[in-house]
Amino acid sequence: MCLGVPAKLVEVHAEIDPPMGRVDFGGILKDVCLAYTPEARVGDYVLIHVGFAISRIEPEEAEETLRFLSEIGAMAGDEGEARNPNPEIRTPNP
Repeated sequence: MCLGVPAKLVEVHAEIDPPMGRVDFGGILKDVCLAYTPEARVGDYVLIHVGFAISRIEPEEAEETLRFLSEIGAMAGDEGEARNPNPEIRTPNP
């Protein structure tokens, strides 16, 4: 299983090989490789996996995924521990 996270492309440096870009993960900026998405342009949403933009995605799809991730984050407790959304189901302590 792999995890890809959507991010908005805010810079493109196509003049270097491989092409690189900078993406915005909700205020956190990261440099990524654009070798697999040379068609990506500033303002596009791209799916990031281990530092590589692996595909362009539609803004609606990106926003829906980011909403889901935000909901998951909201379920975390004050100290970063996951809260059980179903208290009637007991979860083991780590």
